[in-house]
Amino acid sequence: MRLIERGSGYPRIAVIGGIHGDEPAGERIVERLSETVTVESGTLQLIVANEPALAAETRYTDADLNRTFPGDVTANDYETALAPRISAVLEGADAILALHTSHSAPPPFAIYSNCTETVRKSITGMPVDYVVDSSNLRGSTLDSTHPNTISLETGKQGSDEAVEFGLDAARDFLGVHGILGERNPAYTETTVVTAEEEVPKGDGEPEVFYRNFEEIPAGEIFARDDEYTHRVTTAGKVPVLASEHGYDDIFGLYGRITGSIEPPA
Repeated sequence: MRLIERGSGYPRIAVIGGIHGDEPAGERIVERLSETVTVESGTLQLIVANEPALAAETRYTDADLNRTFPGDVTANDYETALAPRISAVLEGADAILALHTSHSAPPPFAIYSNCTETVRKSITGMPVDYVVDSSNLRGSTLDSTHPNTISLETGKQGSDEAVEFGLDAARDFLGVHGILGERNPAYTETTVVTAEEEVPKGDGEPEVFYRNFEEIPAGEIFARDDEYTHRVTTAGKVPVLASEHGYDDIFGLYGRITGSIEPPA
């Protein structure tokens, strides 16, 4: 783990990238922020999380870091022992942004587990049209174990566009929380998609027929392989993180559009 700090005092705002080693955009965004950002007020913490996995260009070395929080400092698995070290650095942070990329199609979107007022500010002050409520899913992710945390899927894994979008969005995030004096946030309403369940993937050649947040008509097939054919039986389902090759064991998630988050008053 590499920590870069700028400024002093409060608020203390954190941006973390490189949670997964096959998602180098987060590391690039963190490094460019460290080179270009002037902190006007408070403390900025910039973290590159999983350096061995980044060096190996693999998602993780022993265990998926974003499935191991809060972790165990005595564990033999590298990521399971790393998680509490990251948590110790982030403890007490006023707002946290975790950077990710994926194999799924645009648009970029945010994810939260608990919509605090700080999270509301973060989401509506960033250039995303959708945010996924993941509170029904795993409780072992960074955003599910640290208050006032959002994750941001910045775009297609390995693309320059994901880096540029993520850099711009991260600057908006810092502006929202008063770190950048020259950045005035433009708040907008954001559509909420509530994630409901993972869609399992088996053996054979995978196929996915709908993009993120595209409603799947009842009776239509969302995805299939030699083991599974996922036909939607009720209206209103939309895919989240949908891709053929993004995950070993799932095609993505099913979700539903359940409302919106309004900007702070």
